[in-house]
Amino acid sequence: MAAAALLAAVLGGGLLLIARRYLTGAGRASRGAAAALMRGKTVIVTGANSGLGRATAAELLRMQARVIMGCRDRGRAEQAAREIRAELGAQAEGGELVIRELDLASLRSVRSFCQRVLQEEPRLDVLINNAGIFQCPYMKTEDGFEMQFGVNHLGHFLLTNLLLGLLKSSAPSRIVVVSSKLYKYGEINFEDLNSEISYNKSFGYSRSKLANILFTRELAHRLEGTEVTVNVLHPGIVRTNLGRYINIPLLAKPLFNLVSWAFFKTPLEGAQTSIYLASSAEVEGVSGKYFGDCKEEELLPKAMDDLVARKLWDISEVMVGLLK
Repeated sequence: MAAAALLAAVLGGGLLLIARRYLTGAGRASRGAAAALMRGKTVIVTGANSGLGRATAAELLRMQARVIMGCRDRGRAEQAAREIRAELGAQAEGGELVIRELDLASLRSVRSFCQRVLQEEPRLDVLINNAGIFQCPYMKTEDGFEMQFGVNHLGHFLLTNLLLGLLKSSAPSRIVVVSSKLYKYGEINFEDLNSEISYNKSFGYSRSKLANILFTRELAHRLEGTEVTVNVLHPGIVRTNLGRYINIPLLAKPLFNLVSWAFFKTPLEGAQTSIYLASSAEVEGVSGKYFGDCKEEELLPKAMDDLVARKLWDISEVMVGLLK
């Protein structure tokens, strides 16, 4: 009975996988207009050496964009860039991959990265805040922030603010923020933003993803009339190395691998909404919205609380040193 149920689940997952890959292929085939829009555009993708970020960078390169890979490990970024160029072959011609070191767990590194971008880049058309850390044990960033909140929210908060001037002068331009459906389990506790009183790695991740959404909403208000748009997305459940801190019992790994193959998205499938928001004419002028599978989705009320969003923004400005 159990074996039959497992077989049915796997077959169902296989059919789902085939359908999803067909739709992904159709989406890629229909992106001719988007590719034309991206030709020659400069795009920054954080965490571009693996997972969603790598897939996003590769597809934008295919569209002949100039892609700046903001990565913590230069060696891994260079290897990823070589692999992407080899995979795309002639399709990479006309685009460009540029590697820049960026450690979002270090405000010093974020400032150094932005300073170099502002010195070297005449324009910035799209900023994709993709990098993240998932359910890690309690640890702190170089500046003393809880790691998930520090990397997923504060690092990108400072990065975006320091690049806003360039984005505005390059308008129309776009900001894309990668969040997660797990925001639903997060709460913004202003009494313990740094998790000094208590820490749960799952809730910590969810809180950082809720912060991404609140940041997007507040930023959208502040960017009204500038022709710079900002939208946030969830990629779904994707097979990436983001879950490296999740311990799966040895005996359960074969089953987990089977389930993930059948039901989880590939990085390319998971990257589709990021690519869509970065490149599609369909979302020209759209701002402050939440997307999944290239469609706008509803948010829970706590993710639409403008008072909380504004307070989080104000506190974040102080935490990253934009305000003293």
